[in-house]
Amino acid sequence: MYPAIQCPSKTVACDLAPEFLPLPPRQCWRGRRRPRSLTYLPVKVIPPQAFRGLNEVVKILIQNTKNLVYIGPGAFTHLPQLKYLSICNTGIQTFPDVTKIFSSEFNFILEICDNLYITTIPGNAFQGMNNESITLKLYGNGFEDVQSHAFNGTTLISLELKENVHLEKIHNEAFWGASGPSVLDISSTKLQALPSYGLESIQTLIATSSYSLKKLPSREKFTNLLDATLTYPSHCCAFRNGPTKEKNFSFSIFENFSKQCESTARKPNNETLYYAIFAESELSGWDYDYGFCSPKILRCAPEPDAFNPCEDIMGYDFLRVLIWLINILAIMGNLTVLLVLLTSRCKLTVPRFLMCNLSFADFCMGLYLLLIASVDSQTRGQYYNYAIDWQTGSGCSAAGFFTVFASELSVYTLTIITLERWHTITYAVQLDQKLRLRHAIPIMLGGWLFSTLIATLPLVGVSNYMKVSICLPMDVETTLSQVYILTILIFNVVAFIIICACYIKIYFAVQNPELKATNKDTKIAKKMAILIFTDFTCMAPISFFAISAAFKVPLITVTNSKVLLVLFYPVNSCANPFLYAIFTKAFRRDFFLLLSKFGCCKSRAELYRRKEISAYNSNCKNGYIGSNKPSQSTLKLSTLHCQYSAVLDKTCYKMY
Repeated sequence: MYPAIQCPSKTVACDLAPEFLPLPPRQCWRGRRRPRSLTYLPVKVIPPQAFRGLNEVVKILIQNTKNLVYIGPGAFTHLPQLKYLSICNTGIQTFPDVTKIFSSEFNFILEICDNLYITTIPGNAFQGMNNESITLKLYGNGFEDVQSHAFNGTTLISLELKENVHLEKIHNEAFWGASGPSVLDISSTKLQALPSYGLESIQTLIATSSYSLKKLPSREKFTNLLDATLTYPSHCCAFRNGPTKEKNFSFSIFENFSKQCESTARKPNNETLYYAIFAESELSGWDYDYGFCSPKILRCAPEPDAFNPCEDIMGYDFLRVLIWLINILAIMGNLTVLLVLLTSRCKLTVPRFLMCNLSFADFCMGLYLLLIASVDSQTRGQYYNYAIDWQTGSGCSAAGFFTVFASELSVYTLTIITLERWHTITYAVQLDQKLRLRHAIPIMLGGWLFSTLIATLPLVGVSNYMKVSICLPMDVETTLSQVYILTILIFNVVAFIIICACYIKIYFAVQNPELKATNKDTKIAKKMAILIFTDFTCMAPISFFAISAAFKVPLITVTNSKVLLVLFYPVNSCANPFLYAIFTKAFRRDFFLLLSKFGCCKSRAELYRRKEISAYNSNCKNGYIGSNKPSQSTLKLSTLHCQYSAVLDKTCYKMY
């Protein structure tokens, strides 16, 4: 025998000791329509037919009953007046059977929440719920997936799947056979994609804190969407300037209302529109909404910010073409220089060693541009769907590392090359002061360590590469990030000043104060001007705008900064292999000698061999021929001109 069930006048509080809930006595449910609440019960099972035939019950609450592990099929059968059913915070392991409720209420609310052991919503789970409108609050459960045809046969007004933290998949045909939902909330889930079918009726989409949902279906799927609250700003770009279809799903009589709005848009007031569509008798007693014909504007949040505007990685078409030309030029030019230098039969000298480092750094810059250009090509027109995966993924981190490492190593190596040339010319006669390879290796090792450290810091939280689509460390929200950016910029500015100062000193060092300016002096000045101009073109615009941005006073938009990225940022990487190697006579000699090993350009290579032998016998002697004992000053001046013939060729090839 089970203890008697107490039946207060308003709510039945069933304090049951047995392990399952028996069929309640009929007299408990007679009388006024009243809610039924089963809370904090020790029961484990609610058997089939437990609530059958409770014709006047309007609300059933089964809550905070952790011992409840099973609700039998048909437990909720024939409840014609039921408006609200809540099953929350229980221990049930399977989705309860709610297909036989047969409620006749216009709007039925089903709440199934905080049931951590229910892992799936099966197909046809709500098929018997034929109410005019249904609100499903299915939040905070242990759902992992929603199966095909899960909502078949329902007319959904609102579907809340929020806070199902393990929910990863909604089957593409989950909404097959259902009408709606008008409101869909999938916040705080692990969903990676939305179903491709059934999105047409959604008017409100809520997907906050859904970090796994990085790609949305095409804009055409959301034909009636009016309000979207999403996780990522880039997703709102999909809905900008998109057409919205104006329908009111609450009343089917308004399906063609938008067409009538268009045809009467110029009428003085919208009251005439109602009378044009309906008979006067049909309009009596109606509360008119004359703003119905007002254009519907889709609202989406969060709005894209200044760092991530609604555009492709390359905001302009001409940049899309230029970046391919520049990255191919940088990669092929520097790869050719590396190949020729490393395969040359000549001894590895300091200038050659430094040129190898410079070419490798500029080659890395070319790889960065190639990676950016490739991703832009793949995501063109739909970058908003790939923005999160790209900017938070390993690809953008790799691209950012490449560009920072390459730019800093290139600047560092250019500075060392310039200092080496100045040192060689200044101390041309003092052979014991000459920079040796054993000195250059640890110097460049320091440059590699410095560049690697600077490129690694954004990967460990000092600024980051995720802020913008071009993967540059533009995050200056923290003081540490601002110090990081300013350190890089100050280093580049100091390097540029050193380069300029050294070339000015070199120019004055090779001039002969006793003679008039020669053509050689003019050539020296012109070539130095080219070197300084390329460095200035690369560093000045970037440094100026970056310093202002570091102090949170940006003077240029991200869209326009991409012009700097393509036209100015890689200038050195493209120019260096030509200015410092390819345009030099020594490089061309080594290039043709290398080709001759493969059977190409043999006659040209032989010509260079003969010139090399002839130059070896006559080089650097014109300055003191005719004098049996040249003076010290004449010897030094001649040596300086000889040394700087290497500077004219940009690589000092004559010195090895």
